[in-house]
Amino acid sequence: MESYVGKKKYQRWLWHAIDHKTGTILAFVLGRRQDRMFLKLKKLLGPFRITKFYTDKLKTYERHLSKEERIISKYKMQKIERKHLTLRTRIKRLQRKTICFSKIAPMHDLIIGLYINKYEFGREI
Repeated sequence: MESYVGKKKYQRWLWHAIDHKTGTILAFVLGRRQDRMFLKLKKLLGPFRITKFYTDKLKTYERHLSKEERIISKYKMQKIERKHLTLRTRIKRLQRKTICFSKIAPMHDLIIGLYINKYEFGREI
């Protein structure tokens, strides 16, 4: 999910994986849309022993997932897109057109991370 800090040219991406059955977030990483960020997320997902990844057509997935692991499907991506809508509604910094935005990346990441930890993982802040 794309957001930005300060100006639209300073993009930040929320990389996250959800359990397809329950819709809960399993792990997340915040950063640029680069291969190394996906690899960080994949490492966090290691203990879950995931065998299938439902993805979009981003080349990063093609480079780091085998054909057996990866399924490209708009239909299967609907749950995560719905999760994006919820996050955009609840966290003003993620809305597309707003006067509320982050000026520095660490604060941006902190706000999103605190929200996910509290409402997705059930951890008290």
